Amino acid sequence: MLDIQATMKRIEELKRERNAIILAHNYQLPEIYDIADYIGDSLELSRKAANTDADVIVFCGVHFMAETAAILAPNKTILLPSLEAGCSLADSITAEQLKEWKQEHPDAVVVMYVNTTAEVKALTDYCCTSSNAVQVVESIPKDKEILFGPDMFLGAYVQRRTGRDMHIWPGECHVHAGFREEHLQKLQKKHPNAEFILHPECGCVSQCMFMLDQGKLDSAKILSTSGMIKEVKESSADTFIIGTEVGIIERMKREAPGKTYVPLKENAVCEYMKKITLQNTLEALEQMQHVITVSDDVRIKAKQAIDRMVAIG
Repeated sequence: MLDIQATMKRIEELKRERNAIILAHNYQLPEIYDIADYIGDSLELSRKAANTDADVIVFCGVHFMAETAAILAPNKTILLPSLEAGCSLADSITAEQLKEWKQEHPDAVVVMYVNTTAEVKALTDYCCTSSNAVQVVESIPKDKEILFGPDMFLGAYVQRRTGRDMHIWPGECHVHAGFREEHLQKLQKKHPNAEFILHPECGCVSQCMFMLDQGKLDSAKILSTSGMIKEVKESSADTFIIGTEVGIIERMKREAPGKTYVPLKENAVCEYMKKITLQNTLEALEQMQHVITVSDDVRIKAKQAIDRMVAIG
C-alpha cells in the first residue's frame, strides 16, 4: 500500500535535487494539487512553463500539454508521469486531416484550440484556449476566412460571441460533450438560486445561451477553468452548478470554502487526467522517465502559433 506522506516527502526531495517544478492542471487528483508548485488552466501552465527557471518540468496533465511545454521550453526536460494520459479532443483531428482542410480553404486563417498535437499546431496560424478564444478570433481581420477546430462546441460559442462566420471542425471532448439541456433544467429546478458556471466545451453551452436569451435560465456564465475558480471566489452566490470535469470542484473547495458546489453531471470524469498519480509522478522524477520532446522543425512552426496565443492574453 502506498505511503502517501512518504511519497510526497520523497517527491519534494527529488524536486530540490533535480531543480524540478510540478505543473498541474485544474482537473488533477487532490493529492496532485498537494505536490504541485502551480495549478492552472492550459494558458496559465503554458506561460509558467515558458518562464520557469527550473531545469525539469513535471507536467501533471495530458500529453498535448506536456508537448506545449516542450515547445515553449526546449532547453528544459519535460516529464509526463503517464504516457497513457492522452486527450480525446486532441485525437479528433490529425495533421493530415488539417492539411486537407487547409487545401480546401487555401486563404483561410487557421485557429486551433490548444488541445491538439504539436504536428497540428505546426500547421496552425493561431492557437487559443477557452479563456482567450474569443479574443484570438476578434484579432483576425473581418474579411479573413477562418478555420476553427477541433472543438465544435467551443467553435459554436466563439462564433456566437464574435458574430464571425467560421468553418468549424466537428471534434469534441468526450467528457464535455456529455452535458445536455436536461441536466441544466433538472438542476435549475432543484437549485433555483444557484449560479451556473459552464465550460465553453460543454455540449449544452449553445442551449444554455438560448435559455438565457429566452429568460428560461436566470444566471449562467461561460468561463474557462481558471475563470471558474476566479468566479467562485468573487461571486456573492453561495451555490454553484459546475459544468466541467468534476475534478475542479476540489480546487474550488480549497479556494472558496464554505460554498456549495454541485456538478452538472456527477460522472463527468476525464479518465486521462486521472492517469496521473503520486506513484507515477514519483517514478518520473526518480527515473527521469517519459521525457516529452518535439522535433525542431515541428517545434519552431508550432511555437509561432502558441506565441500568438500567449501574446493575445
